[in-house]
Amino acid sequence: MAAPKKQTTKNNTPKTVPAPPSGISRRRRFRLGFGIAFLLIGIFISFSVISYCFTWQADQDKFLSNGRLFHFLSDETTVVENWGGRMGAAVAHMMVYQGVGLAALAISIGLAAIGLNLIYGVRRLPVMRYLRWIAVILLIVAPFLAYAMPHAAFPYGGALGNEAIAYLNGLIGYAGTGLTLIAVAAVLVFAVFALDISPALRRARNTAKLVVATLTPTPVVAGANTTAPAPVPTKDTDKEDEAEKQYEQAYTPDPEPEMEAMKPSENKGAAPLKPIVVDEETGEVLSPLSITEKETPKVMANAAPLMTPVLSDDDMDEEDKEDDIPFDIDIREDEPVQEAAVIDEPVAEEEIEEETTRDLPITKTEPQPASDDLELSFEVVKQEEEPAAVIAHGAHISIEDNEPYAPELDLPNYKFPTLDLLEDRSQETIQLDKEELEKNKNQILQTLRSFGIEIQRISATVGPTVTLYEIVPAEGVRISKIRNLEDDIALNLAALGIRIIAPIPGRGTIGIEVPNANKQIVSMRALLASEKFANSKMSLPIALGKKIDNENYIVDLATMPHLLVAGATGQGKSVGINAILVSLLYKKHPSQLKFVMVDPKKVELSIYRVIEKHFLAKLPDEEEAIITDTKKVINTLNALCIEMDNRYELLKEAGARNIKEYNEKFIKRRLNPERGHKFLPFIVLVIDEFADLIMTAGKEVEMPIARLAQLARAIGIHLIIATQRPSVNVITGTIKANFPARIAFKVSAKVDSRTILDAGGAEQLIGRGDMLVSHGSELLRLQCAFCDTPEVENIVEFIGNQRGYPSAFELPEYEGDDVEKDKTVDLTNRDKLFEDCARTVVSTQSGSTSMLQRRYNLGYNRAGRIMDQLEAAGIVGPAMGSKPRDVLYKTEAELDQFLSTLY
Repeated sequence: MAAPKKQTTKNNTPKTVPAPPSGISRRRRFRLGFGIAFLLIGIFISFSVISYCFTWQADQDKFLSNGRLFHFLSDETTVVENWGGRMGAAVAHMMVYQGVGLAALAISIGLAAIGLNLIYGVRRLPVMRYLRWIAVILLIVAPFLAYAMPHAAFPYGGALGNEAIAYLNGLIGYAGTGLTLIAVAAVLVFAVFALDISPALRRARNTAKLVVATLTPTPVVAGANTTAPAPVPTKDTDKEDEAEKQYEQAYTPDPEPEMEAMKPSENKGAAPLKPIVVDEETGEVLSPLSITEKETPKVMANAAPLMTPVLSDDDMDEEDKEDDIPFDIDIREDEPVQEAAVIDEPVAEEEIEEETTRDLPITKTEPQPASDDLELSFEVVKQEEEPAAVIAHGAHISIEDNEPYAPELDLPNYKFPTLDLLEDRSQETIQLDKEELEKNKNQILQTLRSFGIEIQRISATVGPTVTLYEIVPAEGVRISKIRNLEDDIALNLAALGIRIIAPIPGRGTIGIEVPNANKQIVSMRALLASEKFANSKMSLPIALGKKIDNENYIVDLATMPHLLVAGATGQGKSVGINAILVSLLYKKHPSQLKFVMVDPKKVELSIYRVIEKHFLAKLPDEEEAIITDTKKVINTLNALCIEMDNRYELLKEAGARNIKEYNEKFIKRRLNPERGHKFLPFIVLVIDEFADLIMTAGKEVEMPIARLAQLARAIGIHLIIATQRPSVNVITGTIKANFPARIAFKVSAKVDSRTILDAGGAEQLIGRGDMLVSHGSELLRLQCAFCDTPEVENIVEFIGNQRGYPSAFELPEYEGDDVEKDKTVDLTNRDKLFEDCARTVVSTQSGSTSMLQRRYNLGYNRAGRIMDQLEAAGIVGPAMGSKPRDVLYKTEAELDQFLSTLY
């Protein structure tokens, strides 16, 4: 039997091995620091206030003579008697004399309670209850003390109590003030603590009736049954009685002293006298026996939940449950425990006497059962679908373990950019020039009529850059005939950039887009301030601009999922990229989004270098986060491919299909970080001049981009590629097939428009941000939002001046095939993590490089070098393809003995 146990232990070892030591987490350090600070502040205030009660006369004049708080604290010649020094004397004076009097001690106790909770990590003290007590004390105790001792020299009620009493005395008199204070105190106490005294009053009334009935015994007929029948619950029990029963189950007090008078007589020769009393309201028969049998099981049934080890004093507070793990302890209604003990089984008089005289220990830790067959069932209600048996068996659950993970807490003080950083161009509204509209309409009608085309109706929609004239031709007119008149209409209107849409999808009209004489700038600030952008639930919302009908065009980059931007030089590509990046910076937290920026021209994206520690990602040991070298671009793209493969492995283990499902599981703490799981931010790859990369690197760049475009959508990696030379050797078919969303600024030739959009029209744009967007099956004309370089500088400086991460987001390491790998391993120059990795490999019995990557957050190359060193040391076997290596050491004791020989 010994051998199987050892085998079982070995197989189960990987499941119980703790994570490698990484120190206290950042969140834990935060809680400890603030917890100790709150605790010390509370203790300091308590000492200062207590000392003020004895030293206030000596220190008050010194404090008031300085005039100002700063002068009092900085004056080293001032000597005070307060235990807290000058600071303690000042704090106590302001809180006691100028504040709430002796009630200030409640504030210090509340601060100390908050500090203890932060230090322990879970709620050890009922903070919400203390806050309610503090509120009641400040609003009641301070005025009461001032009212009770109006002529005392010491400020028992403080300035708050004295001012309140003085005002009330002048308003309603001394007696009215006392009645008002009592009424306000009663309202606050009963409202805050939700007290209900009606059950207590009813029990007191019934007890009084029983005592009176006991003192006036009734005659008993000889031979009659001397045992009073057990009370039978009536069907007409009203709601008030049900509420009373629930109250008694939760808050049953200790037995009344008057119950001693109801003990059965010890005289065996005579039958004891059993008075019978009927409740006037419920009609229930009350007797000493019925009270004993009915209430004793209730006390014991409710004593067990109060004494269960997993429950604390906080659980009795209903409002505190909302801030903690909800533990609802209920007695199951389908198991009538009390009724079974009261009605179905006879109770001997000796047992009744023992029960009536027993002092029930409600607050002790070891409950005494009322009877052998009395069973108490617990039903633990949780918000998440977790097995209740885990809690019932005594597993410890803390608040931290069940709170949803918040990635924003990595940078809790991060502030999003404000709209004030952008220039306000809202005054540049679209102006309707009726003369221009009328002139263009007449020119269009005259041109069409000159070619024998009649029009039934014409309407105009004025946009920021162009005006859309929609015409409905007469019956029998062919659409192709109007489409062929594009140049003639442009000639008559003497305007460039005229485009005919024949027909407009879904509207049954023909559109003629005519540029406006006075073009308006689309404000980036107006787009970001719009309700459509501010309230969007998109994963990666970007505000591109406005359509012809002045509707804000907000689209989700995650659904595109990649974007191709092309156009001639100086037509608005850089402004469009800035609009996309600024939209994401205004909407996403640094923990949710990372950028990989490639700028062969070295000047377009260099402005974003300031936010390196917030939003940028780069290769390990790289100095610049903005990639400009072609060789580094190749390594970065291949590193993104490795990141993509690693993320797909995580999704596979988590059983998620995309990054959204994976992050939702991780936020709900359904994934174990010790197995390599982590929150995955979106990664947006931005390449400013793609044509230059193709010219210098060719296939080395095209292939990883094609892989990313094909596979990276589901794991949150999205591409934005911009180029000013949209030729077929730059925008190849492999790339176009995986870029369904495309933006075309003005180009010089129709063939370039077809290369970008697979349709013409981009050659007819007027430039300066005028663009066509192909997304899905629609082709829209937009005016791009204008975001100038100084505005972008203000935004990135606002973000860069805030506290960021220690370094930029690191991508996995990548080494090209041309790098010669040293096959010989020098064990004298071992990696710093060699021993830790060796212990992890032996304890998990898994010689996997990817496991070391996830466990220690290493790059692939470093993890591979460590695995080679482990192989050279004889700890693991040779590589076995995709399978993990064999581990040659079975126990950590053997490994420790071997490691000692290496030194």
